[in-house]
Amino acid sequence: MSQHEMNQHDLRHKSRHVMDGPARAPQRAFYRAMGLTDEDLKKPLVGIATTWSEVTPCNITLRDQAAHIKDAVWQSGGVAREFTTASVSDGIAMGHEGMRASLVSREIIADSVELVMHGHQYDALVGVAGCDKSLPGMMMSMARLNVPSIFLYGGTIMPGKLANADGTERDLTIVDVYEAVGAHSAGKLTDAELYAIECAACPGAGSCGGQFTANTMACVGEAIGLALPGSSGYPAEHPERAKINRDCGEAIMRLLSQNIRPRDILTRKAFENAVRVVAATGGSTNACLHLPAIASEVGIQLTLTEIERLFHSTPLIADLKPGGKYVMLDLFNIGGVPVILKSMLDAGLLHGDCMTVSGKTMAENLKDVTVPSGQDIVFSAQNPLSPTGGLKVLYGNLAPEGAVVKVAGMTRLSHVGPAKVFDGEEEAFAAIDRCEIVAGDTVVIRYEGPKGGPGMREMLAVTAALYGQNLGQSVGLITDGRFSGGTRGLCIGHVGPEAQVGGPIGLIRNGDIIRIDAEKGILEVELSEQELLERKAGWTAPAPRYVGGALWKYAELVGPACYGAVTHGGCPISQTEKGETLVTKAPVTAN
Repeated sequence: MSQHEMNQHDLRHKSRHVMDGPARAPQRAFYRAMGLTDEDLKKPLVGIATTWSEVTPCNITLRDQAAHIKDAVWQSGGVAREFTTASVSDGIAMGHEGMRASLVSREIIADSVELVMHGHQYDALVGVAGCDKSLPGMMMSMARLNVPSIFLYGGTIMPGKLANADGTERDLTIVDVYEAVGAHSAGKLTDAELYAIECAACPGAGSCGGQFTANTMACVGEAIGLALPGSSGYPAEHPERAKINRDCGEAIMRLLSQNIRPRDILTRKAFENAVRVVAATGGSTNACLHLPAIASEVGIQLTLTEIERLFHSTPLIADLKPGGKYVMLDLFNIGGVPVILKSMLDAGLLHGDCMTVSGKTMAENLKDVTVPSGQDIVFSAQNPLSPTGGLKVLYGNLAPEGAVVKVAGMTRLSHVGPAKVFDGEEEAFAAIDRCEIVAGDTVVIRYEGPKGGPGMREMLAVTAALYGQNLGQSVGLITDGRFSGGTRGLCIGHVGPEAQVGGPIGLIRNGDIIRIDAEKGILEVELSEQELLERKAGWTAPAPRYVGGALWKYAELVGPACYGAVTHGGCPISQTEKGETLVTKAPVTAN
């Protein structure tokens, strides 16, 4: 009998090793110091991990949300143990040296949750996250630990409101502020107008409101089966938020009783569902990093080739910012993520037989969901906004390992133009701020990859500034770094191999002609193979930016973007139908 089968009805499958027997008297003494009684010591321990902090509005409500989850766990027969982990605000880190910490924080979150759970042998986990990298980081830890787990998104921000000259109002997101900076530098906005947008864009707590990275990964949480149905749509400050928090606390005890674990849920079919929801919603290109990273934790190799196949066969059905008109609140008001999933299921685009943390299959979860009529937020697959999904993977002599672009809402899908090359984001932004980029240029930003950055910085400040100068539809931009989910325009990220390891993007010179065709999936420079080889022979890698600390350690360990930029040495290769790892290079905590 396997360990999994032996523990099937043992709710204290881990904590009993810490709590039971005379030898564990010291451990019990520590728990008594925190107020636990004899009866409490006989109950399962449930970790409540959050990324609560005061560093970002995305996470500032999570301590209050955890309180409701904990109370529900206690009321349902468990002992709740709350702990927190780090989170880096992409928005606050954007456009300067601090952004190098963002992607690194995903690994820190996954590692720290794993260590706390493993060190204290908690029996189950509720993970609550609010900012871009904290969502995939929390899901990675769940996959790694393989104890009964539920993911909860901390919730979206309410949209900002700005008065128009005619007395009406328009919705704002943080992207409007970044684009206003570009318009201001081009003399199109006054100081007072920029200030008004700055003050109105973020009215309170919650994650950025469009289909940027946080909301994209929130949709993934439901589509992949780790989040309760409908839980991802509730805004952070919604009056009914406490109810969904309590639902998670009650559900984790049911999940523990049923012994349903992440690797029962995170099958290849589940990852296909997740990729499709990213495409159907015009989600963030960052999903092309995070989904392979989560998959690697359970022994599944999710390649860009496979992601591209699913993108190509999935229509765009949700009209969400930045390419569309609406924000997450609007989607919530018509039924939330289940409405998107129902439209996809009805079209045969989802695997309805996938297990979820509700204890039911995806199809069972969506049985009574309807797609409301009379709204223009979510469309049917038969009448989509676009016949193919909102993202595209490109290949060519500039990107042998692939590159990614968001095409949702774009009408211009190709570009041919001379390169203007910058070794880093700061050089590029300064040139844009000086209005040195002109229509027809191809901006190349390199040495910003996972190793070269290190940390693969997002470039929203750059792309938004180009839009603010009305260049968003007339230039191309390629980088071995990445873009925010709020980026729009012909902006290609994740170009691999990256410059730091000698990839072709590191060999480009000013004036080289670059061809981008997002429709055909092509990214090429008009140079012969011989010319590229000669340039490579004369190329040397720059010295590392850091020689110690977390960023140095990350640069030493991280793999390529096409495998998710993970730090455990590469991509695992297979698993069984039940999600039990056969062969893996990932660190996997034993059941």
